[in-house]
This record gives sequence, C-alpha cells and structure tokens, in this order.
Amino acid sequence: MKHKFFFGTAALVAILSLAASFSPVGDKFFEISRNIEIFANVYRELNTNYVEEIDPGKLMRTGIDAMMNSLDPFTNYISEADIESYRLTTEGRYNGIGASSEKIGDYVTITELYQGFAADKAGLKVGDQIVAVDGKDAKGKDPEALNEILRGFPGTSVTLTIRRPGRSDDFKVSLVRAEVDVPNVPFSGMVGDHIGYINLSVFTQDAGRNVAEALKKLKAEDPQLKGVILDLRGNGGGLLHEAVNVCNVFIGKDMLVVSNRGKIKEQDRAFNTLMPATDPDIPLAILIDKKSASASEIVSGAMQDYDRGVLLGQRSYGKGLVQNFMEVGYNARVKVTTAKYYIPSGRCIQSVEYKNGEPVDIPDSRRTKFTTRNGRTVLDGGGVTPDISLKQPTDEPIVKALVQQHLIFDFATQYCMNRTGIDSVEKFRFTDFDAFLKFLESKNFQYETESEKTWREFKEKAAKDGYRLQSEIAAIEQNIRNAKRTTLAGYKDAILDLIEREIAGRYYYKNGKIRMTLRNDTEVTEAKKILLDQTRYNTTLGKK
Repeated sequence: MKHKFFFGTAALVAILSLAASFSPVGDKFFEISRNIEIFANVYRELNTNYVEEIDPGKLMRTGIDAMMNSLDPFTNYISEADIESYRLTTEGRYNGIGASSEKIGDYVTITELYQGFAADKAGLKVGDQIVAVDGKDAKGKDPEALNEILRGFPGTSVTLTIRRPGRSDDFKVSLVRAEVDVPNVPFSGMVGDHIGYINLSVFTQDAGRNVAEALKKLKAEDPQLKGVILDLRGNGGGLLHEAVNVCNVFIGKDMLVVSNRGKIKEQDRAFNTLMPATDPDIPLAILIDKKSASASEIVSGAMQDYDRGVLLGQRSYGKGLVQNFMEVGYNARVKVTTAKYYIPSGRCIQSVEYKNGEPVDIPDSRRTKFTTRNGRTVLDGGGVTPDISLKQPTDEPIVKALVQQHLIFDFATQYCMNRTGIDSVEKFRFTDFDAFLKFLESKNFQYETESEKTWREFKEKAAKDGYRLQSEIAAIEQNIRNAKRTTLAGYKDAILDLIEREIAGRYYYKNGKIRMTLRNDTEVTEAKKILLDQTRYNTTLGKK
C-alpha cells in the first residue's frame, strides 16, 4: 500500500509540476502546485526516514486538521469514522446505543439517555462510567473517539464494562445497536395564563413541520391562546431549509429569510418562505442564549428584522457562515465555509474575531447599524442581540464553576443512587441545600475569582520582595473564604433549581428536565409578561 501511495503522489507531483511550468511565477496555480509538491515531499520523507514508525493516516490527519485550524472554526475534515456524527447533526438520527456522554475524570460518563433505546432498555443510568468497550480499556478516551466505536450498523452488538457510583464491582452489559431518532421538539405545552411554549433543540429534518404541529396542538388545547414562546436556547443549529421552514410557521409566503454570498457569485442564493404561515399574527417571544447558533440565529434574526417577535435572553453565538460538504474520496468529506449568511435587514450575524476557537464579544461601537421593518436599529457582527437582555444565573462565576466541575451532576448521581424514583416533576422539590454544601466540602470544591488571581500574583511578588505579611495574608484569605461561602448561599435558589433539573432528567429523561426547567425559569416568566402586556410588546417591536 505504501508503494502505491508513493507512485500516486509522484504522478500527481509530476502533473502539477508540468502544469506549473507553463504558468508565470506569480500565478496562483503555480503557488498551489508548488506547495502541494512540497507537502508531498515532506510527507514522503517523514514516512521514510523518521526515527520511529509513523502511522501515515494519523500523520496526514494531523496535517489536514492543522490546515483547517488556520481558517474559521467551522471548516473541518470529516473522516469515514465521523460520518455517524454528521448524520446526528443533520438528520437527527444515528446508529448507536441511544446515549449522550461526556468525559468526566478519567472516563467517558453517560450524561443523558434517550428513552426506549438500547442503553435505556439495558438499565444503564446517567452517571455510569464506560471503563471498557468490547474488552478494550477506555481510560483516557475522549467521547468522540469512543463514539466512533459505539456507533455502528443496526443489529450489531457491543459489550460495555460499566462502573457505577455506589456499586463496588464493575459489570458488563451487551447492547444491540439500533437507529436512534432524537426528537427536535422534545417538549411543547402550556405554561399558564394562555401562553404556549415550544422547545426546539436542533434544526434536523422536519423541524419546521414539528414546530407547526406543536403550535396547532397548543391552539387546539387552548382556543384562547394569547402568545407562544419559542425556546432556541442551547440550539446549535442544523439544516438551513428547516430554519426557513420554522420561520414560515410565523411569516407568510415569499418572504426572504436569509441569503448567502460568497467568493463564487454564481453560487449566491436567496431563501424565501414557500407556504402560507401557520399563524402570522400570534404574539411571539423567542428565547436565545450564548449557545444559540447558526440556524437559531437565522430564525431569531429574521423574526427580529421583520419585527415579528420579541427576542429575550443573551447575545447569540455569532455563526453566520455557510458550510458545504465536498467528497474527497474513501467516504471522507471536507466541510468548507463557502459563503456568509445575511438576514432580511442585510446584516451578517457572523462573529469576525475568534480566540481559542470561540467568538470574541465585539463592542457595539464596532458593529454596523441596520434597521428592522419598523425602523428599529439592529447591529451586525457578533451574533443577534436580544431586544430584552436577561442575565443567566449560570453566568455567575461560582455557579459556572459548579457546572464546569460537574459537581451538580455528581451530586445528582449520589442523590439518585438508591432511589428508584421521585414524585412527578410538578410535585418534586429538592430543599436540602445543607446536604449539597456538605457534598461540596467532601469534594474540596474550589474556584478562583479574578480578584483572587490578582491576590495570588500580589502574594508571589510580595514574597519575592521579602515582605513578611503572613498574619495579614492569613486574615485576608479567611475573609475571602467567608465571602465566598456567603456568595454561594446568595445563589441558593439558582443552585437548587439546577439540582432539581438534573434529578428530574434521571427519571423523566429530557422531557422531564425541560418541564422542571420551566417551573422556575425566570426567562420564561419574563417572556410571559411581555406576551401578556400588549402595549409593552408593541412598543418593543416599534409598532405605532
């Protein structure tokens, strides 16, 4: 196989060199062919002469990924093994065991079960650690690497070795893979005062139809429906045509939703709604947050541009780039950014600066002004800014630390360890905050504020300068510890709410977690208020 590769490479280089010889030095084609030849030569020399044996596929993947990383975060290479992840993103289905996971500590840990699929039927629980797959040690594996093994053809089996908190011995579970269908509207229902609620978690196939059906169901359930909340928080996007279809639920036929413009002008396109609206008049509130991206931003941005609904929450992620998939052989693909999205006002929602692969918050002073249909000022670049900005408790450093260190997750695992069930979502209450504080002490919970980072730097410099401030430092640090305990207690309600959500998800799956969220959701409460206040609703949208 290696000899075949070198023959193919040599032939490619010869052809490119011949073509380049007829091109002037400044010609871009000459630069392309010259650099491909250099790349091929480096690759050949490394494979032939490097002191240790090299995996050619792994080496090439490193080179490809490095190329992609020099561009935007959304242009990337998808190997044959990654195709199942692609199916989940675009179609909402994949072949696997029916569970989501995350690396917590040394092992990939199950964080969500899909009701009725293999992992759920086999009795696996959220919090279970996967310590081996088909007898192969899984320690240190990241979730994507493990998912490449767990996903496969329907009907094939996989044996997992599971380590469960509270159980002394590891045990094996054999699972049969099947097609897993993840619903894109996991919950819809009434939230009181004749206000409906629809949660859209991803823009996979039939998202528009499912939102329309959910709206029809709400109207049938409550003929006096006064408004609807469309929740796009945490929705990272998906299929473009489904973003158009979701907009079409609330705006009429032949209305522009989004256009794309790129380097190849012949490929620029505009996307309009195709059908009459399901309901063009019902008052609409849309919830967005920092994780609302791509198709979520097209929908929320288009609704804002048409003054069709009020946006509440936090500025969205800022992904206004178009990606297309190109076949590159051997069942692999490359996802390439080919254009940018522009919503009806003419603005692009794409963030223009990145740091560590994440968009940088761009000041309003550097964003271009556009106007909505009613003449309201809106800004481009850096995502969609909500009409009503609301602060999330999880943005607070101490709450964020609890979530990022998986302490709320781990506490819920411990709480559910010996409980076969809880009351209904509507009745269940968790109030034992002291038990959670004791749990944090046992885990030696620590987090560092910005002021503490400055304080640590001061101590280091003071020590270098020879100052003897031990007693003063001890007193200040005790005051800091006391202040942090007070801060923790100050967010008691928000923390209890997060614990209740996590516990509800263990027994009632994602549907239960959403229902629990709604019970104490300050953003949903604010959305209800504006939908019930017609004067404020119209004023916010600039209606006269």
